[in-house]
Amino acid sequence: MSFMSEFKAFAMKGNVVDLAVGVIIGAAFGKIVDSVVADLIMPIVGALFGGLDFSNYFIALKAVPPDLPHTLADLRKAGIPVFAWGNFLTIALNFVILAFIIFIMVKQINRLKREEAAAPAAPAEPPEEVVLLRQIRDSLSK
Repeated sequence: MSFMSEFKAFAMKGNVVDLAVGVIIGAAFGKIVDSVVADLIMPIVGALFGGLDFSNYFIALKAVPPDLPHTLADLRKAGIPVFAWGNFLTIALNFVILAFIIFIMVKQINRLKREEAAAPAAPAEPPEEVVLLRQIRDSLSK
């Protein structure tokens, strides 16, 4: 088997394609969750704590020149090491929300699978030979 045909056989397996689709959807879903946390949840949390923006909470690990703005982005751009605990808090909240949503989705999928398995299946039609033998039996019994 040539390298290309072997690769094609591997890439076209159902599991690989399913995994690729899952990764793509997961990345898009992650962006949605990032937006929900950054644009909806964190402003509310910040308002509850007096208008705080958690993404700009940090501790500079080196002296900051007085002429440099004291924002996380500006300090990082200037190459000053920072302990960005507010940014970490936002990302950790993203993870918790994403994990909770995935948990709910998996739970619902498992529930639907259990309901599908518990539903009585329609009786399968007997094979054609069995039907023919029954007809012969019925004809002979007359």
